[in-house]
Amino acid sequence: MTQSAILILTTGGTIDKNYFDALSEYQIVDSGIPALLTEARVALPYRLVEVMRKDSLELTDADRALIASSAREAPEDRIVITHGTDTMAETAQVLAAAVPGKTIVLTGALSPARFAETDAQFNLGMAFATAQVAQPGVYIAMSGQVFDGLKVKKDRAAGKFVAIEG
Repeated sequence: MTQSAILILTTGGTIDKNYFDALSEYQIVDSGIPALLTEARVALPYRLVEVMRKDSLELTDADRALIASSAREAPEDRIVITHGTDTMAETAQVLAAAVPGKTIVLTGALSPARFAETDAQFNLGMAFATAQVAQPGVYIAMSGQVFDGLKVKKDRAAGKFVAIEG
């Protein structure tokens, strides 16, 4: 098992949203990922870089290019990217084409990390573990499963990711 540092790139999405009652809306705020890693007592070295704070439905081709260049230019070979779930598979496609030779794991949450009942901690842990042991490639770690990033889609009706043929 590797002991090299893992790069964590944050891009926004539900995992970093907070609910503001007075506004009756969710907004992406400062990432809660550092607190989750501290709470989990992560001992492996990591470096965290905020790339952007966007809902994934608002991501543009330029945003995906920025995420890819952040991963490609980083000295780390093992990368976790927190991302909104709605377009996570699209970003995985871009990363697979633009960042060869690195292990990249995208993850997110279906409810904000700041909520008492959230999948954020579990998904982040899965992604962190996958980044340590998986071969180079692009993966999505959600809901207790690890998917090939090129063979997955979000099933919005079921509220989960599913593997696809191809």
